[in-house]
Parts: sequence; structure tokens; C-alpha cells
Amino acid sequence: MDPQSIGTALAALAGVLLLIMLLARGLRRLGWAPAAASSATRRLAVEEALPIDGRRRLLLLRCDGRPMLLLTGGPTDVLMPLPAEAS
Repeated sequence: MDPQSIGTALAALAGVLLLIMLLARGLRRLGWAPAAASSATRRLAVEEALPIDGRRRLLLLRCDGRPMLLLTGGPTDVLMPLPAEAS
């Protein structure tokens, strides 16, 4: 294969990938994206995230209607359930 045919093949590949990305974006804008689970059926939600420092983060989660705190980024992750009335 000469360099010109390799360049043509790479340009064609880039063009096809660009068309696929544009088609996917257009379908999402038209509402053809896969339906996400409704909030009524979700069991886990991140309600708030707070960076503690450059490495650690404190997350307020809700799992099956119960609030929980999750501290991540340290040597171990820590999960702390909260009383239901604390929400």
C-alpha cells in the first residue's frame, strides 16, 4: 500500500466516525436516547458531593429512602448510615 492510499483510508475512517458521532448526537437531541430509570424506580441517588481536599470526597447518598454518608479517597472508604430523621 502506498502512502496516498493509507491517507485516503484514514480520512475515510475519520469521516465515518464523525458521521456516527453526529448521528448519535442528533438522535439524542430528538429524544431517541435510551430511557433512563425514572426517579421513582431508582434505589440509589447521590444527593450531594463535597470535596474535602484534593483526594478525599464526602458524598451524601440516599439508598432505599435512607440517607448515608460515604467518605472516599482515603486508604479505606467509610460508609456511615444516618438516622432517618436526619434527612
